[in-house]
Amino acid sequence: MTSALLGEALAPLRHDPARSAILLDIDGTLAPIVSQPSDARVPEATRQLLVALARRYAVVACVTGRRASEARAMVSVGTISYLGSHGSELLRAGWTEAVLDPALEDWARRIDEFSRDADTPEVRRVGVRFEDKRVIAAFHWRGAPDEQAARAAIDTLAERATAAGFRTHWGRKVLEVRPPVRIDKGAGVTSFLQDQDIAAALYVGDDTTDLDAFRALAELHERGRLEHVVRVGVSSDEAPEQVVREADIVVKGPDGVVELLTLLVAERQDP
Repeated sequence: MTSALLGEALAPLRHDPARSAILLDIDGTLAPIVSQPSDARVPEATRQLLVALARRYAVVACVTGRRASEARAMVSVGTISYLGSHGSELLRAGWTEAVLDPALEDWARRIDEFSRDADTPEVRRVGVRFEDKRVIAAFHWRGAPDEQAARAAIDTLAERATAAGFRTHWGRKVLEVRPPVRIDKGAGVTSFLQDQDIAAALYVGDDTTDLDAFRALAELHERGRLEHVVRVGVSSDEAPEQVVREADIVVKGPDGVVELLTLLVAERQDP
């Protein structure tokens, strides 16, 4: 998309930043995808754009599968909010600790018990890495020496999780074990925006988990809750085709996201 067309699509937000929300995925969107999730970094130039966005727009938040506290430590911008663990945790700008939905506390304990039993030496030996997301247990196999063996171990874990009454959710080389209740970025975004005086919202993401946020914004628009919605898909060699199909705008990789954020913080030029 050309800068002119991108600017036109962003015009409703730029014209009324005091009633606009900027919502952003992190991995693959603000930060390039890397083999080890712990090595992912948000470039300094992107961080500075986030700081500028926070000064200009009413609401700026990162919506991520990572824990909210981990996301804030990674992004290192305290003036924006973080919806962690796919929206089940909220760490608002200025807060010191994330808050978990109280209805999920018991499920968090049960997920913890399952993950401690599942994260065995045998599973780790084939390169499967466990990530604690409080109310979600994530098992990654990206970068495993033998991805076929790691995937076989993951499939066994998925069967055990289903038998135990949990739900399984698949991402890019990751299995997430979740409670049998709705936990997704769409529910998180809807809850987060419900008490905000927002007329326009933009969401930027690159993975299947971001589709829930796309659809939630579309539903809020259909209900008249939001006047303008812009869904931005971030394309890459790994990005699911459905993200590109459902997006209103497509940008190429984190560099394309930087271009988009730069336009959002640029001073509006009236004709």
